[in-house]
Amino acid sequence: MNDMSFLADRVVTLLKGFCRSQIQLKQIQSQIILHNLQSNTTIAQHLINASQSHNLLNSLLPLFTILTPKPHVFIFNTLIRAFSHSHIPHTPLFLYTHMQKNSIFPNNFTFPFLFKSLSDSNNFIQSQCVYTHVIKLGHLNDLYVNNSLLDVYASCGYVSLCRQLFDEMSHRDVVSWTVLIMGYRFCGKYDDALLVFEQMQYAGVVPNQVTMVNALAACASSGAIEMGIWIDDMIRRNGLELDVILGTVLIDMYVKCGRVEEGLRVFGNMKERNVFTWNTVIRGLALAKSGDEAILWFNRMELDGVRADEVTLVAVLSACSHSGLVDKGRLIFNMLVDGKYGFCPNVKHYACMVDILARGGRLREAFEIMRCMPFEPTKAMWGSLLACSKSQGELEFSEFAARKLVELEPGNAAYYVQLSNLYAEAGKWGDFERVRGMMKERELTKDLGCSSVEVEHQRSASELLA
Repeated sequence: MNDMSFLADRVVTLLKGFCRSQIQLKQIQSQIILHNLQSNTTIAQHLINASQSHNLLNSLLPLFTILTPKPHVFIFNTLIRAFSHSHIPHTPLFLYTHMQKNSIFPNNFTFPFLFKSLSDSNNFIQSQCVYTHVIKLGHLNDLYVNNSLLDVYASCGYVSLCRQLFDEMSHRDVVSWTVLIMGYRFCGKYDDALLVFEQMQYAGVVPNQVTMVNALAACASSGAIEMGIWIDDMIRRNGLELDVILGTVLIDMYVKCGRVEEGLRVFGNMKERNVFTWNTVIRGLALAKSGDEAILWFNRMELDGVRADEVTLVAVLSACSHSGLVDKGRLIFNMLVDGKYGFCPNVKHYACMVDILARGGRLREAFEIMRCMPFEPTKAMWGSLLACSKSQGELEFSEFAARKLVELEPGNAAYYVQLSNLYAEAGKWGDFERVRGMMKERELTKDLGCSSVEVEHQRSASELLA
């Protein structure tokens, strides 16, 4: 073995097992540059891997784009793959452009991770440009290249192009089918997503856990409980592991379809759970208006040593709101304000508290919270105050909330109608005519049968749990 081979082996050994800090890595990199070893593909691969582990990937760009005359395509593929997993989404495209300028011809291993980075950054236009190179270089029928392009189309919302490419592919695997299902799900075409899932079964392709997660999420969003139950049975028949992700989305499907007990059964069968799993259960109980049980599970979560997050508190406060648990909601909110959970309440927590108090007949207290909180009151808060004060016959609060809604959304005719009706109810005919005059001046027409405040109130409560 000559001295250069010995040195190369020594460098690889150091990079693989003895590089424990950024300083050590920089020292090794200096020796690589000093002895001009950066063109060695094995050394380059281990250097890139070590730099990725120590968050020093950016330091390699001058090394391979300036100091190295014409690196092997393998080195650039390794760099593109490493940067595609980093939080620097545009670097893979920079590296690919450098390859083009320096006549370093890409191969079929270049494109999947380049497309991944373009998918992550939703760069549809550039992905189309790169795809022309795929066609020109003869990689049109490569399964992995096509799957990665499918992912770009799905992530960017071009599901029709995703479907077109899928239909044109000569070979498809479980990833191809899963990405198409995901694309339909992301753009809200849940029935199409489930239809593709069924077609996948007829094609004899066995779904994996990612497929199941996307299909169950489509069931949850569309209320397709029969399909959800069928997928649950399939999971059990095939002996798939009910890991924390699959288990959580299965619970979410059951609770959103009104089968809370089935969701709790799945929870009990899970070996591992995280805060998202607990949040899904508590949110489901809140939607089912089982406030006491939601609080019971919230307390059990704390006893199990799982730290509540901001979503947990929104779910449990919403449960208190839907079940009329004013005192319990106030107690939990006050503990949140006092710092028990390690974070400050955000606007959603305040909106929940306003809703709790307004529904519970504590309109003055709800108004006081809105006045003193560190945020500007939202449309949802004023909508809650208006709907509750109307149902409780509190015209003063109703008028004030309606005026605020008109100020926040001056182009919404429904709010003017609400306000003018309140003035008519109170016998304030001058104000009634003034509001109707404003509507005429702004060319706003009354939508017959529209009562948007109650709808807005119900929708805002649901959106807090979404």
